[in-house]
Amino acid sequence: MAFAFLAPLTYSLPAGAQQTDTAKPDQALPSITVNASADASASGLPEAYPGGQVARGGRVGFLGNKDFLDTPFNTTSYTQELIKDQQARGIADVLQNDPSVRIARGFGNFQEQYVIRGFALNSDDLAYNGLYGLLPRQYVATELLERVEVLRGASAFLNGMTPGSSGVGGTINLLPKRATGEPISQATVGWETGGQIYTAADIGRRFGPEERLGLRVNAARREGGTAIDKENRDLGLLSVGVDYRGNSFRLSADVGYQEQKLNQARPSFTVGSFVPALPGNTGNTAQAWSYSNERDFFGTARAEFDLTQDVTTWLAYGSRVGTENNSLSPTTVIGTDGTASTYRADNTRVDFIRTGEAGIRAKFATAGIKHELSATASMFTLDKKNAFAWSTVGALRTNIYSPVALAAPATVTAITAGGDMSNPRTTEYEELTSFAVADAMGFLDDQLQVTLGARYQNVKDVGYTYYTSIQNNYYNKSAITPLVAAVYKLNKNLSVYGNYVEGLQKGPTATGAVDNLGQIFAPYKSKQKELGLKYDGGKIGGSLALFTIGQPNAVVVNRIYSLDGEQRNRGAELSVFGMAARGLKLLGGVTLLQGKQTHTAGGVNDGKYAVGVPKTQANIGTEWDVPGVRGLSLNARAVYTSAQYVNAANTLEIPSWTRYDAGARYATSIGSQAVTIRARVDNLFNRNYWASATGASSNYLVQGNPRTFTLSAAIDF
Repeated sequence: MAFAFLAPLTYSLPAGAQQTDTAKPDQALPSITVNASADASASGLPEAYPGGQVARGGRVGFLGNKDFLDTPFNTTSYTQELIKDQQARGIADVLQNDPSVRIARGFGNFQEQYVIRGFALNSDDLAYNGLYGLLPRQYVATELLERVEVLRGASAFLNGMTPGSSGVGGTINLLPKRATGEPISQATVGWETGGQIYTAADIGRRFGPEERLGLRVNAARREGGTAIDKENRDLGLLSVGVDYRGNSFRLSADVGYQEQKLNQARPSFTVGSFVPALPGNTGNTAQAWSYSNERDFFGTARAEFDLTQDVTTWLAYGSRVGTENNSLSPTTVIGTDGTASTYRADNTRVDFIRTGEAGIRAKFATAGIKHELSATASMFTLDKKNAFAWSTVGALRTNIYSPVALAAPATVTAITAGGDMSNPRTTEYEELTSFAVADAMGFLDDQLQVTLGARYQNVKDVGYTYYTSIQNNYYNKSAITPLVAAVYKLNKNLSVYGNYVEGLQKGPTATGAVDNLGQIFAPYKSKQKELGLKYDGGKIGGSLALFTIGQPNAVVVNRIYSLDGEQRNRGAELSVFGMAARGLKLLGGVTLLQGKQTHTAGGVNDGKYAVGVPKTQANIGTEWDVPGVRGLSLNARAVYTSAQYVNAANTLEIPSWTRYDAGARYATSIGSQAVTIRARVDNLFNRNYWASATGASSNYLVQGNPRTFTLSAAIDF
C-alpha cells in the first residue's frame, strides 16, 4: 500500500529516457548540469562547508534551501561525511555533535527524543524531505540519510504544526540519499562491543543522456548484543531513491523499509522522592521476556516544475504504514537500597499516515525591491490503531543493583478496556491542514532581506474507545501563526539577523476535579524572539544566537483549568565549524540556557527551573590529518551537560556529566579497491552518568551508555 502511489512515476521514467534517446542529432537537448537533489530543487543540495562535516545551508521550511548567511534562523546541516566518519547509527548519534541538542527517551519505551533549546522534539515529529511522519516512529537508521538538518527554535510558520505537538524548541529535517555524478559501489562490514555485527551496501548510478536519471540503493543489517548486559538489537533496512532532472522539471522519489527488534533492552527509571545512586553502567533491569519490535514501510515522491524562468511550482506526497508490538517491563525505584517495582506492559499499534504539500514560488521586482513570493498548502492524516494489555502495575519486585529474573506475569487488563491485541481498532484519527504565504524582500541590492508571512493551521483530532470504537473525543480548532524575520549583511563575511516566530501545539481538554471539565482549548502558541550574528571566514564559520521562548502550560487555579501557566527558556548559542588550520577540522559550541517556570498553579514553583533543562551544554569535536601518514586521521569529541532538575519543585537533581569520544580513520587501497577502516570508542573513560531527566513526565531518568567500541571497513568496488 505504501508503494502504490509511486507506480506511475516509476514507469514513466524509462519512457522519458527513451524519448530523449530517439531525438534527432540536430534537435539535441540543451546541456544541463546534473546536481542531484533530494527535494527536486533546481539548485540541488547546498555544498559542504570546508571540512565537509556541515553544509553551507539547508532547507528553511517551504522557503526552500538557503545559505546560512542568508537564513534568519540558527540552522546546521550535518553531512553524510560526518555520519560515516563517526559511524553514527541513528539520529541521536549525529546530534551528539550539536551543543543545542541533548538526547532523551520517550516515556516507558525506547523512542528517541531530542531536546532542543530545552524543549522536547519526539522522533515521530521528524520531517523527511520536508514532510512529517514518514519515517519510522521510534528510531531512524542513518543508512537512509544524506543529511540531518537542525533548525533551532519555533517553526510552526515554516513547517506547519508537528503531528505530535512537540518541537517548540526546534525541528529536524532528514534528507534521503541520491545518486551522485560519480558511480557509488560500496560495501561495509563492522563490529561493535557486545558482539553486534554490521553489514551494509550502498550503490548509486546515473543513466541516460546527460545522466539525467539517478538510482541509489541502500541496504543494511545489524544483529547481536550491545555493551549493555543481555541487551540484543536486530535491525534491517532497504531503501531505493530515484531522481530525474529535465529541462524545466525535476522529480525525486523514495521507497523504504526498516525493521528493528529489541530484546531485553534496558529501560529507563521512574523515581519518586529521591534520586538513586547509579547502578553499574552495563547493568540491565529488563526482564528476559521484554521486547520491542517495529516495522515500517514508507514512500514519498516530489516534483518541481519551472512554469517560467522566475515561477516554480512543486508537489509532494508520501505515506507510511508502521506496526509496533511491545512487551515492556517499566521500572520504578522505590527504595534507596535499589528496590524497584515493575510489571508487564504489552502494546500493539498500527499507524497509517498520508501527507502532502503543494506550493508555488515567484520572483519579481517592484520599485527597486526584489520579491520572492511563496505560497503553500499542506495536509497530514494519521489513522492510529492501538491496543494494550497490562499486568497489575507495580506488583513485581526487582532491584536496580542486583536485578531479579521474573517469570512473565499474565495480563489482567480486560479486552473491553484495552482493546483486542490481535486486531487493534482505530483509537485516534488526526487531520492537519494548513495554508501559508510569505514574501522574502530584498533591499539595497539584497544587503537587507526581510521576510513576512503567516500560516493558517487547522487541527482535527477524533478519539475512539479501545474496544467499542465509540467516538469519545472530538477536536476541531484552528490558529494563525505569523513570521517576521530579517537578515542584514554587514559585509560579505558577516550578517546579523532577527526573527519573531511562533510554535503551535494542540490545545488540551480540561480534566480532573475542575468546574470547566471537558472544555476544549484552541491550539496554543509558544512565542519566540531571536537575534543572531553569523560569520563566514571562508575556512571557518560560526554563529551566535540569543533567544527567548515562552510556552504556555496547563494549570488549575480555583478549580478552573486554563493555559495560564508558562515555561520560559532563554539562552545563548555559540557554534563554530570548518577548518581551524590545514588538516584540522573543528566542530562544536556552547549553549547557555535558563529554563524557568514563570507561571505555575498558585505561584508555588514560580521562578524555579524547568525539569530536564541544563544551564550549560557544550560540545567540541576535532579531526586531525596526521602529517606524514597519508590517509590517517584521528578525531576526538567532548560532550558536557550541566546538572538537571528532576522535579518541578527543584528538590531533586542529577549531577553534571562529561563524556569523551575518540576515533581514527585510515584510507588506503588493496589492489585496485579503495578501503577505509574506521575505529571509534564512545565514552572513552567509561563514565557512569544519568544522561537526562526528561521525557513525557518528570521524575524520569535515562542512564548513559557504557564505553562502546566500533570497528568497520568500507570497500569501494
